[in-house]
Amino acid sequence: MEKNIRTCLVILGPTATGKTSLAVALANRFNAEIISADSRQVYRGLDIGSGKDLNEFTIKAQDGTEHTVPYHLIDVTDLSTEYSVFNYQKDAYNVISDILARGKSIVLVGGTGMYLDAVLRGYDMIDVPTNIQLRNSLNGVPDEELVKKLVALKGNVHNTTDITERHRLIRAIEIAEYENTTEAKAVRAQMVPRPKVDFFVIGLTFPRTRLRDGIRKRLIARLDDGMLDEVQHLHDCGVSFERLERLGLEYRFCSEYLQGKFDSYETFVEKLYIAIGQFAKRQETWFRGMERKGCKINWLKTDEKTTKAEVFQKALELIQKNGIAL
Repeated sequence: MEKNIRTCLVILGPTATGKTSLAVALANRFNAEIISADSRQVYRGLDIGSGKDLNEFTIKAQDGTEHTVPYHLIDVTDLSTEYSVFNYQKDAYNVISDILARGKSIVLVGGTGMYLDAVLRGYDMIDVPTNIQLRNSLNGVPDEELVKKLVALKGNVHNTTDITERHRLIRAIEIAEYENTTEAKAVRAQMVPRPKVDFFVIGLTFPRTRLRDGIRKRLIARLDDGMLDEVQHLHDCGVSFERLERLGLEYRFCSEYLQGKFDSYETFVEKLYIAIGQFAKRQETWFRGMERKGCKINWLKTDEKTTKAEVFQKALELIQKNGIAL
């Protein structure tokens, strides 16, 4: 890490590992502000299903007083927009620069791999305008041919959702074609540079059995808190089931259940539980990929009985051992 460059603490890991509670505890300890890296928490109205748990940001002191740890990039847009990795990187860079300018420390926390990777490794990204002519020319073209076209343009496709969801596939082609234009090069030359900051990354995970148990308990708690009602309310307010399904996991399964696509409530819950477990595995795979590309992740050692207090203490020791000044 460069001398005199501030360090941003990063907490990442698969779903249901307690990343937010650890991040809040560390932010409170170091008088830091939190930046969320979650692709669904950016949307207003996605509260229970996205696990915002904003109450966790409120700290109660021993004297009974309370204060809220400042947080960013939660509730920044609505569902009428498609918030992208480009949007996130740009917003995260702006927030990082603002926090540093005010002399505060930063804790970046989340499980959305591409959001984290875009900031940590500094993806070279630009805002790509909609190309109606191109989109019209791709209407009716089979997905298999679109995938071939994208691979021909990019060489490698790292984000699998770009080839499994047609609207994302077409957008990926649109971006790949634009990036080779003179206009794109001119736009890139005027972009705000990446903030001068180092990152110290802590990875949080648990043994498989504990992770699965945590996923199930959290799912049941969210359903008890009214997750289905939340999705129904969003639909009643004009958000289409198709749009909700594109958000994935809880919002896709809840939307399908509300449309009668499951034979029973129990089947719905079990299949959603399995899907979340599979998602956690994909998150871990993504993080291992980040490590192979040069991102050092300091994984906390945990077992079936490790408590929140112990996780916090392990994180502090890791920070101190590495001489990280926040």
